[in-house]
Amino acid sequence: MSKTYAIGHQKPDTDSVVAAMALAHLYQQDQSWGYPDSQARIVDPLNPETSYLFNKFGINAPEILTADQIQSDDQVVLVDHNEESQRLTGLNPDQIVEIVDHHKANLNLNNPIYLNFKTWGSSSTIVYYLMKKNNVVPDQKLASLMLCAILSDTIGFKGATTTKWDQKFGAEIAQIAQITDIDGLALEIFKAKSDVSKLTDEQIIKNDYKIFDFGGKKVFIDQLETVEQEVVLNTKKAQLLTAMQTVKQQESADLLFVIITDVLKINSKMLILADAEANIATKAFGGQVSENVLDIGPKMSRKKEIAPLIEKAVSN
Repeated sequence: MSKTYAIGHQKPDTDSVVAAMALAHLYQQDQSWGYPDSQARIVDPLNPETSYLFNKFGINAPEILTADQIQSDDQVVLVDHNEESQRLTGLNPDQIVEIVDHHKANLNLNNPIYLNFKTWGSSSTIVYYLMKKNNVVPDQKLASLMLCAILSDTIGFKGATTTKWDQKFGAEIAQIAQITDIDGLALEIFKAKSDVSKLTDEQIIKNDYKIFDFGGKKVFIDQLETVEQEVVLNTKKAQLLTAMQTVKQQESADLLFVIITDVLKINSKMLILADAEANIATKAFGGQVSENVLDIGPKMSRKKEIAPLIEKAVSN
């Protein structure tokens, strides 16, 4: 029997992994979707935050899927991404049958497919909405992860991408998960996200990144959300700049930016590698680069507040 794989993007964050799991659960519970043998998979290992949360709730992570494991009659649903640069390497685009996402669409496929895009703060919020419409309720453990995914992507409901739907459905999911201290859970997530002690410098640069095509240029944007922004800048800046140069060459990127976001102080600072990045960054955000750092203020969302301004600066 052919399979339907629900998969998130490369270097998955918590929302990418959990939304795929929740969507596969919906498909399994409601046969009207036409995906009876649906399975959630990941395309890269879990990051430290997501690993921490799976351990906390005693849940096994989905297995890693490679393109050569996908048979010719299998189908693929993309979750939390749509751009080719963020998809599983080697994936046949003709096998994509559906996309559930909350990012800007940038795709051109050969066949018509089902698209479910909403301008909400988390893909898990969208999947919960689909569950409600189809009378499917996640179990307590899945609900716990879904709440964590929403809190992670919306920065504890403080990020610019947060909508009333994230807050409304997040509260409903918290009841299912029997979690009462949402703020406490958010802080726990932030601390887990901040723990990069076991990562190499290059792994930090690749811990939570997206690659964009802006005006024909390949633009790599990594974001480190932390509760210790100044500690990171004071103790690791030189090593991270060296790693940024290495990763830029590895990825053949035209531009590479690393955003260090303090989730408690609501502030982001951008590590600036070279003149090319400095020119674009100051054009996008104003201010002056000082010792390879540009303070871009209370901009928290890569999707809504950072990437669009970089794209505009690159394109102009």
